[in-house]
Amino acid sequence: MRKRACQLPIKAESLSRHNTRISIGIIAILFFIFGFVSWVNAILIPYFKIACQLSNFKSYLVTFAFYISYLFMSVPSSYLLKTAGFKRGMMIGLLIMAIGAFIFIPAALSRTYEIFLLGLFSLGAGLAILQTAANPYITFLGPKERAAQRICIMGICNKGAGILAPIIFGAVILRATDNQLFSQLALRNGPDKAAALDELIRRVIVPYACLGIVLLGLGLMVRFSPLPEIDTEQETTEEAKSNSDKNNIFQFPHLILGALALFLHVGTQVIAIDTIIGYAGLHYDHGFMWQCNYANYLRSFCRCI
Repeated sequence: MRKRACQLPIKAESLSRHNTRISIGIIAILFFIFGFVSWVNAILIPYFKIACQLSNFKSYLVTFAFYISYLFMSVPSSYLLKTAGFKRGMMIGLLIMAIGAFIFIPAALSRTYEIFLLGLFSLGAGLAILQTAANPYITFLGPKERAAQRICIMGICNKGAGILAPIIFGAVILRATDNQLFSQLALRNGPDKAAALDELIRRVIVPYACLGIVLLGLGLMVRFSPLPEIDTEQETTEEAKSNSDKNNIFQFPHLILGALALFLHVGTQVIAIDTIIGYAGLHYDHGFMWQCNYANYLRSFCRCI
């Protein structure tokens, strides 16, 4: 019985120019997904607050549930990628994200906030795997001296998605008459109010079902794409010599400082972006639609700087 040959790691230099461009394009799509899924939370926070009748504290559990998954999945992601490989790891990450998107369907049908948080945690967990793989992966695709340029291009894809995500999502779930509906909710009670809230929360079903299908499709695309299975275990002679006396992570100060810089950067960015709509609501009483538009313009301006 003949054994199936395993796929050996492929160096970036062995890829044709055509396959290299296709691979970079696929990774660019993944970076767009990173931004889109992450920054749509800015709309979900005030939307869930209204539709699920939440306090300010509970509404910001949207952000907590999404980003706490990074803490839990960061180290397991590295072991997964080492075991399954980067290509298969990215596919697994996309599938986990798709499951998270589909969880929004039963959550919306039952208007259960805790199930929404589970879906957000799953989206964040899949995204953690995906980012753990894609960030170093792009540095292997193409000449090493142009790696920084490729990372910058991926950043543009990510930030562009961050601008478009709240605009597209808001256009899909919000209606021109919603300001009137939101102002009347406080005056309603009983079955009439419950029916209005059910209709409001079920608007997320179609966009998140579509997102789940897209993520599944991307997972299959990655599986059958020409993306190489890279090898990150090899070191040059100089690298091996400089690292021979290092046996723990704290002996790499540039790595520790880089992680601290990312922590502060992402923390301040998330706080600023996810609280803009709430801030607009506190200081400008022009209705929810105006607050969302105000936040979108400000977010777009900040991302273009």
